[in-house]
Amino acid sequence: TGKGTFIINGTERVVVSQLVRSPGVYFDKTPDKTSDKDIVSARVIPSRGAWLEFEIDKRDQVGVRIDRKRKQSVTVFLKALGLSSEDILAEFAGFDSIEETLSKDTILTKEDALRDIYRKLRPGEQVAAEAARALLDNFYFNAKRYDLAKVGRYKINQKLGLDKPLSDSVLTVDDIVATIKYLVRLHRGDTTFDGLRGGKPAEIRLDVDDIDNFGNRRIRAVGELIQNQVRTGLSRMERVVRERMTTQDIEAITPQTLINVRPVVAAIKEFFGTSQLSQFMDQNNPLAGLTHKRRLSALGPGGLSRERAGVEVRDVHPSHYGRHV
Repeated sequence: TGKGTFIINGTERVVVSQLVRSPGVYFDKTPDKTSDKDIVSARVIPSRGAWLEFEIDKRDQVGVRIDRKRKQSVTVFLKALGLSSEDILAEFAGFDSIEETLSKDTILTKEDALRDIYRKLRPGEQVAAEAARALLDNFYFNAKRYDLAKVGRYKINQKLGLDKPLSDSVLTVDDIVATIKYLVRLHRGDTTFDGLRGGKPAEIRLDVDDIDNFGNRRIRAVGELIQNQVRTGLSRMERVVRERMTTQDIEAITPQTLINVRPVVAAIKEFFGTSQLSQFMDQNNPLAGLTHKRRLSALGPGGLSRERAGVEVRDVHPSHYGRHV
């Protein structure tokens, strides 16, 4: 309707905007419980797709987690991306923790590295280097499955001092190398490094990010939430169409027999009917209706769950002042 509400099955509903973590790269320092060192970690968070996390532990070993699975050596991951041991040494010259991690790494070729990663991601399956390469590609380098969005690309460029076009929505090897360098410098205690800002050389400060700062959050409004649902519906429809194409007779195929729009319609209906963010409009008085449309929620798909939300998230952060009441 013109008032910004939706009438679903005869009831007036409001879709509340969702407050989510902005995609980008985030660095963090946590004191280690068993020693007096800090554990430095980095996360690359996309708008959709698998997370990529790096961490330097108390033994100064650099590890990587792919899609929140088991930790592995970062040099194996770099070899799987196509860098040789010599490339890694040349790229990270003077970074002791990387050189040390590399000296303990027994894997030599790209194929072995891919197999090793696949073995840890999918334990118990037969490993082929091809399957492992496809898995990595699908995780981080395939635009269908992975999307940083313009916000994410902009934030990665700013943080790591890169100069990539905003249309690059997937990760590149340069991004991964730059993230590891930033992490190692942070661990070493450096304060600045040389990078690019807007295509010009600049000195970039090294610091840790605060995930609860409003600068690191963004709002998903109705349009984006519905877009995500339509995407799910279309991918289901694609599966059905592919199945029908293999089973039906080529001469008799028409678009009408192949395409069934039900999955798309069902996905949209499901969103308005059952999503946490689609709520009955509060109609006690005109003001209640107005404020309901302006509400922000951190819950819902891709956000927090009530059980997991800790004190820090609920707390008032200094960056909230003057922004929302």
